[in-house]
Amino acid sequence: MLTWLRLLSDWIWQDRLWFPAGLGWANLKDRDGQVFAKGRDLWVIFPIAVCFLIIRQIFERTVAVQLASLLRVREKPRVRAAPNTTLESYFCNASKFPSQSSVEELTKQSACSVRQVQRWFRRRRNQERPSQIKKFREACWRFTFYVLAFIAGLGALIDKPWFYDMEEMWNGFPTLPLLPSQYWYYMIELGFYISLLFSVATDVKRKDFKEQIVHHVATILLISFSWLVNYIRAGTLIMLVHDASDYLLESAKMFNYAGWRKTCNYIFILFAAVFILTRLVILPFWIIHTTWVYPLTLYPPFFGFYFFNGLLFVLQCLHIFWAGLILRMAIKFLPGNVCIPKPNHYRVVSWTEIEPSPEPYTTYVNSGLTLFILNEVSELRVEDK
Repeated sequence: MLTWLRLLSDWIWQDRLWFPAGLGWANLKDRDGQVFAKGRDLWVIFPIAVCFLIIRQIFERTVAVQLASLLRVREKPRVRAAPNTTLESYFCNASKFPSQSSVEELTKQSACSVRQVQRWFRRRRNQERPSQIKKFREACWRFTFYVLAFIAGLGALIDKPWFYDMEEMWNGFPTLPLLPSQYWYYMIELGFYISLLFSVATDVKRKDFKEQIVHHVATILLISFSWLVNYIRAGTLIMLVHDASDYLLESAKMFNYAGWRKTCNYIFILFAAVFILTRLVILPFWIIHTTWVYPLTLYPPFFGFYFFNGLLFVLQCLHIFWAGLILRMAIKFLPGNVCIPKPNHYRVVSWTEIEPSPEPYTTYVNSGLTLFILNEVSELRVEDK
């Protein structure tokens, strides 16, 4: 078995797959005081991820809670469902949204009316919804990391020649010496994304859950691969582009939970502009162009070239998907657009079912959008009265 694993490893990591012809792993051996990236360096991301999980718990229970109190984040008391063994068993083991026939059957088993069963399930579902404080704490943690990561990344790259002339990222490839700032930028970013995967089971589950998992996995693979084959200069630029807008989204969420709706709207519009500029302009037309087109003028194509750009293409497809939905939200937040239009696939909700809003918006429940930003910035809090 060990022999087969060794043979498989040798085949996977052969030079001709990951490097241009005539180059290989031997070129990345330390020499003459120059240090190069190595695969074994990536083991450090796991203790870093654990440290992030510990720091996050401390941060959310201290700093985030204090900030939530300062911004007056409040959670409206919820009406709890009365104890009922029959309905609770169906809720936990069968479905949280019983069909009409199931409701009628449950009325016979629980000795409740149809209206009482429907009300019980609404109240029970409301109990499961995450609180505003929990969502604020998560957004506060991500905002803090993203803003610090963006500042640190900008500080590490601002004096580098490839920050201004992206063709410089291929100057001397693959023998690109590793700088201490690049090492820590990579390890901290990777450790953070690994910690997000570890905590996904306890975080607030959003409608774009699958897309977020794909994004995290593709990002981890992309960053790890760029480290292994010394695409570090391209990798740092890609990470910086992603960090440039994420902290704006998280801050918009925080102000939304605090009830600062106008501030939330303005920040969201700024986020949409930065997102489109960085991920639909700078990333594809500068960075991806330099990783896809320019190398072909220097080397013949090889598998690693296609693999790296294939991961970038996956991320870019997600960016295009999200950008379209972000634009739809941003247009609604522009001054003068105070009402959300009523498309055919919207269902009007009775005013006895929703919490009154301090803003003069016409409110609808969307049955089609799967946008995480819609969940966070323009969410409804459905309550049973």
